[in-house]
Amino acid sequence: MENIIIDRDHKTAIITINRPQSLNALNAKTIQELSEAIDALNADQDCRVIILTGSGEKSFVAGADIKEFSDFNTEQAEALARNGQNALFNKLENSKKPTIAAINGFALGGGLELAMSCHIRYASDNAKLGLPEVTLGLIPGYGGTQRLPKLVGKGIANEMIFSAKMISATKAKEIGLVNEVCTQEELLDKTKELAAQIAKNSPMGIEKAIEVINLSDTPEVMKLK
Repeated sequence: MENIIIDRDHKTAIITINRPQSLNALNAKTIQELSEAIDALNADQDCRVIILTGSGEKSFVAGADIKEFSDFNTEQAEALARNGQNALFNKLENSKKPTIAAINGFALGGGLELAMSCHIRYASDNAKLGLPEVTLGLIPGYGGTQRLPKLVGKGIANEMIFSAKMISATKAKEIGLVNEVCTQEELLDKTKELAAQIAKNSPMGIEKAIEVINLSDTPEVMKLK
């Protein structure tokens, strides 16, 4: 793994995106490594919870690595978004193991979409969150147009996407985008505490809960009733 680091804390796996020179921006290699890590940890019986964070104190993930697709045509851009969705973002959302985003700074564009793909989000008080894609003539292509309205409501999602403005961690908690806000120094410990609490519970029960929660706004849920 070139761009991520995986550490263990008892039954919790901590994945750190380690591209501080690029504010942990997502390039194709990083997406692939994250995808492989999620697959491996979902198959690991000793792992009960996955925490995802960024290296350094400035950025969780500052967005997609623009230099990789700045000269793409429409078809190439659509393929990039589709492949990223399948390889990582949908995989995170449907992970059998609970995923927690520890947002330790900027979470912009693909970075916020990555955090929204996780089941739970904690943020440091210096975090800034936003979806600035429309400033580039794009839409949030990694699921932001679908996940953000489900988390904060359509009106607030529209405002955030159309205006491209960043919001503070405090505002993100007010609108339900993040679960908790704490200091930078406390962030990883707080997420580990939550992970340890989750890890005490039945893995099978949690796995099924994730499955049904993810079906809660689709017709398929009716089949389970």
